[in-house]
Amino acid sequence: METFDVAVVGLGALGSAAAYHLARKGVSVVAFEQYELGHVRGASHDTSRIIRTSYGVTDYVRLAQSAYRDWAEFEEVAGERFTTITGGLVFFPDDGPYEIDSFVTSLTEAGVPFEQLTNVEVHDRWPQFTLPADVRAIWTPDSGIVHASRSVSAFQMQARAHGAVLRDRTPVESLVPRPDGVVVTTASGDVLARKVVVAADAWTNRLLEPLGAAIPLVTMQEQVTYFKPSDVDAFDREVFPVWIWEDEQCFYGFPTFGEPTVKAARDMSENLMTPDERTFVPSDLLLAELTGFMGATIPGSGDVLRTVTCQYALTPDRRFIISPLEQHPDVIVALGAGHAFKFTPAIGRVLAELAVDGETTDDISAFGIAPRIPASVGIGPAGTNAASGSAAGLPVVN
Repeated sequence: METFDVAVVGLGALGSAAAYHLARKGVSVVAFEQYELGHVRGASHDTSRIIRTSYGVTDYVRLAQSAYRDWAEFEEVAGERFTTITGGLVFFPDDGPYEIDSFVTSLTEAGVPFEQLTNVEVHDRWPQFTLPADVRAIWTPDSGIVHASRSVSAFQMQARAHGAVLRDRTPVESLVPRPDGVVVTTASGDVLARKVVVAADAWTNRLLEPLGAAIPLVTMQEQVTYFKPSDVDAFDREVFPVWIWEDEQCFYGFPTFGEPTVKAARDMSENLMTPDERTFVPSDLLLAELTGFMGATIPGSGDVLRTVTCQYALTPDRRFIISPLEQHPDVIVALGAGHAFKFTPAIGRVLAELAVDGETTDDISAFGIAPRIPASVGIGPAGTNAASGSAAGLPVVN
C-alpha cells in the first residue's frame, strides 16, 4: 500500500488550496478528485466570486483579512493576479432581517475602513442603482472580485510543482481509521495517510456516515445569470462595484469582468436537490424573480444572455466547519457552506497547519463541528436557526 503524510479528498477550491499549502510545507501529499479537474458539478467553477471583508460577524471579518494576505502571497508565488479590487456595497432594507449595525460593529472591531450611505448617497455616486428610500448601505473599498476557475487551476498547478500527487477521476470509496493513520480506499487502490483532509462539499457525508460522524447538510442547485447591458461602460469595474442585497431574499452581483456582461444571482434559492438529483437545468421561476429584481434595482443591466448552475451544501447554521472529527481526529473536515471561495487560500493554509502542526495561527474556534455561536448573532432569515438559513451577514456564495 502506498503511504503519504496527508491525503486530500476533493479538489475544488478548498481541497486544491489545502493540497498546495500541504505540499509547500514539505510533506508528502496525495489528493483525489472523483471527476475531472475543473468540472462543473460543484461550486468552484465559472469565473467570478466576490472577495470582501464586509461580514456582520467578526470571526469572518478577521478570517477574511487573513485571506487577503494569503491571496497576495499566492499571487506572488504563482506569478499571476487573481484578485481585482472594485469596492463593494451591501444593501440593507430597514424592514429586512439583517442589521446594518452588526456590520458596523464587526468592521469597526477589525479595523476595516467603511462608510454608511443613504439611498440618495448611493445613487449620487453610482446612478446605475435605483433604491427605495428605506434602504441603507455599507461601502467597503477593499471589496472586489477573485477569478474562480483560474485560481483553482493555479492552486492545483502549484501543488504539483511543490510535489503533490493529484489523482482526478478517482472517487474515494471509504475512509478507514486505524492506529497508524487512515486508509483511503479507491477503485484504483488504497493508500495509507497519517492525516486526511475531507473537502468534498455535498459529497462529504458519503465518507462520514460510515464513521458515525455525519454532518447535517442541505444541498440545493443554485444559478447565476449574465445580463447584457446596452451601456457596457456604465458597468465597467472601474466605475461599478460588486454588490449584495441583504433581505429575506438575498441577491448579489458584479461589474463587467472578462466579458461585456454583468453577472447576478439570488443567494440560497431553496431549489433543493442532492448531487444525484441535480438537473443542471436553470429554474425559469428563479430567473423571472431575478430579472424582476434587476429591472427594479439596476434597470440598465439589460437583457438576459445566459444562466448557469452550481451547487450549495449548507451546514445547519451556515457556518464554516474547519475541524478534525472528535471521534476520528486524524480526519479533518472543511465545509464552506456556500460562501467560502473568498477565504480559499486561508482555509487551505489552516487545513495544512491542522494536519501537519496540530494547530493553526488563525482563530477558528467558531468553526468546529459544534461551533460557538454568539447569542447576539441572529441565525437565518428573521433570526431563525434552520438548516437552510443564513447567519446574519453570511449569505452569498461569492
